[in-house]
Amino acid sequence: MSHLRVKGLMTMGPRVGDSEGARPYFRTTKELYAGLKALRLPGVAMNILSMRMTNSYRMAIDEGATMVRIGTKVFGKRADK
Repeated sequence: MSHLRVKGLMTMGPRVGDSEGARPYFRTTKELYAGLKALRLPGVAMNILSMRMTNSYRMAIDEGATMVRIGTKVFGKRADK
C-alpha cells in the first residue's frame, strides 16, 4: 500500500436524540487524531478531522473538527425508500 495516503480521520458518532451525547465520541476521535499526528508516520498527514453531521456540527467544531458534513441543511432530509 505504498501509494495510500491518509489525510485524517472521520467519525459520525452514535445517532442520539440529544446531540450532546455524541461529545465523548468526538473527544475520543480528537485524541486518536492527535496521537496519530504526533507519530509522524510515513504517508499519514493527519490534516483533516471530520466529525458528525448537520445536527451537531457546532459541537464538532468546538471539539476540534476541521471539516463538517452538513448535507441535510443544504439538501434537506433523505426520502425513505
